[in-house]
Amino acid sequence: MDKLFYLDLLDEVENAEIEEENRENVHIDIVISDPFAEINDRSFKNIFKLTKELCNYLINLVRPYIRPQVKATNLDVPVKLHFVFLPVAATRKISVSRCVHEVVNALNQPAIFNNYVKFPGNFEQMNVVRRSFFDKYNFPGIIGCVECTHVAIFPPRIVDPNYPEHLYVNRKGYHSINVQLVSDSNLRILNVNARYPGSTNGAFIWSNYNLNATLQQLHANGHTDYFLLGDSGYPLRTWILTPLEEDPAEGTPGYRYNMAHKRIRSTIERCNGVLKTRFRCLLKHRVLHYSPQTACQIIN
Repeated sequence: MDKLFYLDLLDEVENAEIEEENRENVHIDIVISDPFAEINDRSFKNIFKLTKELCNYLINLVRPYIRPQVKATNLDVPVKLHFVFLPVAATRKISVSRCVHEVVNALNQPAIFNNYVKFPGNFEQMNVVRRSFFDKYNFPGIIGCVECTHVAIFPPRIVDPNYPEHLYVNRKGYHSINVQLVSDSNLRILNVNARYPGSTNGAFIWSNYNLNATLQQLHANGHTDYFLLGDSGYPLRTWILTPLEEDPAEGTPGYRYNMAHKRIRSTIERCNGVLKTRFRCLLKHRVLHYSPQTACQIIN
């Protein structure tokens, strides 16, 4: 029921987005030289989708990786961020595209990316995540929930030697990137793998990912009380627990395990829902109109 609820929620969001896009909008051009000074906090957040404090933080974060403003016609960092979070129709598409590439490349720099998306790297960090899951669900040993979700992309060229179009058609019939996420009990993303086309299934992505090898080595060294939770599409291993295939009789240990597993795994489903409602370019109907490589960076 939890999964169906969040799928329905995403459908409602997508439908609302489509209706909003289909309405007749009246655009009013307003020249604002300094939005930080001339716009109040509430209007600033409504326009730019970020608070002033967070926007300033983001500007300072990416500035070292953005080309400096040499000419008067060059765009400064705040303007480039504006085009990424709120593209303007009147602006040349080539300018918006360049801004998106620059900001996305900056955010994918290891010095930035690894500071915010990182799986626990030592036992102290793993124990913090494990304790949080136990406090919420009374289930020992969990250090994350893993699941894949599809992000729609514009079809690549059929004859593209690097990104063949047919590889990106998923089982639902549209082109996508199959994105694997791992989250903690607070919906914080610990790990993301957005490198595989939509036709790739989650089990293959997991079996060829370094996090799988890391957990396997952890168990080989005798630390068998740390594991992830995944759905039935993943292979059952001692380091990744999946639900029992056959529904056990009510009241049995297997039944209680499946119910607990389902309740805890709703964490990653909610994480996917929050991610796509916050960054709506990831919703199915929006479609990322970029090459697969750039789409993967945007997803990150």
